[in-house]
Amino acid sequence: MEYNTQRPQLKIADYGRTVQKMIEQARQLPTRELRTAMAETIIGVMTQLNPKVKERTDYMHILWDHLMIMADYDFDCDCPYTIVREETEHFHPNRIPLPGNKIRYRHYGRAIEDMVRAVSAMPASPGRDTLTCQLASAMKRQYLQWNRDTVDDKLIEEQLLEISEGKLTLPEGFSFRSTDEVLAAMSPQPAGASKKKKKKKKKTTAS
Repeated sequence: MEYNTQRPQLKIADYGRTVQKMIEQARQLPTRELRTAMAETIIGVMTQLNPKVKERTDYMHILWDHLMIMADYDFDCDCPYTIVREETEHFHPNRIPLPGNKIRYRHYGRAIEDMVRAVSAMPASPGRDTLTCQLASAMKRQYLQWNRDTVDDKLIEEQLLEISEGKLTLPEGFSFRSTDEVLAAMSPQPAGASKKKKKKKKKTTAS
């Protein structure tokens, strides 16, 4: 018994091994006329096996391209299209380099740390103070995603200072929202809860 693992790998698996064998046999026919006629028959079979290709306006060109790919561009017949061997056919994309800098605190994520560095690079201004407060609040939310028991606000402030390399401090008078408030805001509301609240408000107003 012959297994697929022992056979040559298919160049386009969508059409199956039978079409691949038809192409190999057609390439061996003695005259160009016979090879062309057989190629057109194979194109018809490929259309039936891949009917969705007909949704494309250039589907015949695509099918002939596929035929030539499966023939390894070695099929001497009258092809109605100019077939150009793609230089990228066996192209392997370059590896995407991973970011070099490590995340100090994984529970904050890279986006928070990048934002902290971006705000740190800004000149001192009321706008920077506002962004610093927003970052501190975001850090608390992220921390509570990781540990929902409790979080020390002083710890968030210290880690903000550390990540920003001593450049960001919370302005005087800033206070974090309580842990209970943050957790309540993070918890998803049951479906229809907002509608019920609106109805209760209307009843209260009417009375």
